[in-house]
Amino acid sequence: MKLLRMLLVVGLFLLFAVPVSAGKRAGVSMPDHITIHGKKLVLNGMGVREATIFNVDVYVAGLYLEKKSSNAQEIIRSEQIKRIHLRFVRDVDKSDMTEAWGEGFKKNAGGKLGALKSRIAKLNSWMADIKDGQTLTFTYVPDKGIQVHVKGAYKGTIQGADFAQVFISIWLGPHPPNKGLKKGMLGKG
Repeated sequence: MKLLRMLLVVGLFLLFAVPVSAGKRAGVSMPDHITIHGKKLVLNGMGVREATIFNVDVYVAGLYLEKKSSNAQEIIRSEQIKRIHLRFVRDVDKSDMTEAWGEGFKKNAGGKLGALKSRIAKLNSWMADIKDGQTLTFTYVPDKGIQVHVKGAYKGTIQGADFAQVFISIWLGPHPPNKGLKKGMLGKG
């Protein structure tokens, strides 16, 4: 009986001691699954944003989807809950952040840029200086828009599937900040 109890205790310990599965990139871990608005999302992939000619790591981006996919255009157009979670690995000034958004929108909006300008301005107004370890989170909810969290604080929602598609194209479109970032977020690297 004593042996049986001991085996039961050890078994329970092992059951609860199993580490939660997570993705890891450039020293940053993200959970394999999250739940948003009652929907279970899976970590599709993680990529690293590199900047300058020296390829300095800026942030690790995790892409969460309802169903894994490596098809960028399918992800961009899909009407599913999706989240892009950025965890910074260096300090970034607000001005650098808004400049990067501007470049990303310009490269990926095509003829839609004019219609997005006021919403881009709203996004930029919510940005702040970001320190190493802090986060930006963008969650697309169909029929609502992109919910923006800066350093964990909810800032608001930017409406429109048109905005969301171009915004997500910043990472997954034909002109990402760097190819390894897109490849990683698509689960290919």
